Amino acid sequence: MCEALNRISRGLFLINCCALILIRAATVCFAADAAQGKTIAQRWCGSCHLVARDQRSATDQAPSFATIARMPDFNAEKLAFLLLQPHPNMPNLSLSRTEVADIADYIAGLK
Repeated sequence: MCEALNRISRGLFLINCCALILIRAATVCFAADAAQGKTIAQRWCGSCHLVARDQRSATDQAPSFATIARMPDFNAEKLAFLLLQPHPNMPNLSLSRTEVADIADYIAGLK
C-alpha cells in the first residue's frame, strides 16, 4: 500500500513539474514583443544580418532574418534557445531571455 502511494505521489509530482514547465514556456512565448525585438535586432544584429526589409547593407556571411524565418524547420522557441547559447560565428551579445524571445518573435513574423 505504501509503495502504491509513493508511485502515485511521484507521478503527481512529475505531472506538476511538466505543467509548470509548459506554463513557463507559454508565458515566455506570449510575452514576446516583436516590435521590441526589431529594435533590439537593428541595434545588435544589423551589422551582419539584414534585419528589416528596408535595410540596405549587411555582410554576405550571415543570412537575412527573412531567410531564417522561411527555413522549413524554423521554430521561434528553438531559435530563442539557440541564441542563448555561445556561437562561434556570432559575438557574445549577452542578451536577456526576454530580449531573445522578442527577437525570435520578430523573426517569426517575417515569414
